[in-house]
Amino acid sequence: MPFVKLGQKRYYVGHFFKANWYKSQQYCRYHGMQLASIESKEENDVLEKYVNEIGLGSDHFWTSGTDQGEEGNFIWFSTGKPITFTNWNAGEPNNFKYENGEEEHCLELWNRDAKGLKWNDTPCSFETFFVCEA
Repeated sequence: MPFVKLGQKRYYVGHFFKANWYKSQQYCRYHGMQLASIESKEENDVLEKYVNEIGLGSDHFWTSGTDQGEEGNFIWFSTGKPITFTNWNAGEPNNFKYENGEEEHCLELWNRDAKGLKWNDTPCSFETFFVCEA
């Protein structure tokens, strides 16, 4: 598997198929990894540079971030740690409620306004690419 290395972490950008947040978690774990926890601007920038290099800069990517345990209190599910560094898109997180009642509880990376790979809360059922870390 092609990895991007940063310090002690190695990232795998899953871009061969799309999956919801739960299946993305399962895929990462099956392969001995976990969904990524982005704890610094440097980590975010390295991932942004890589996804741009492989031509996927406008796509969406799951991370392990979630507020499923407590609304508005985002944690890194893979480590259980609270999120301290943030890089939200403007107006996010907003926990938008969809017509079917679904709300936004999972954190994705997304270059929404061509302002770089920033964060967005979105429904965990959405299918998108993902980032694992080892």
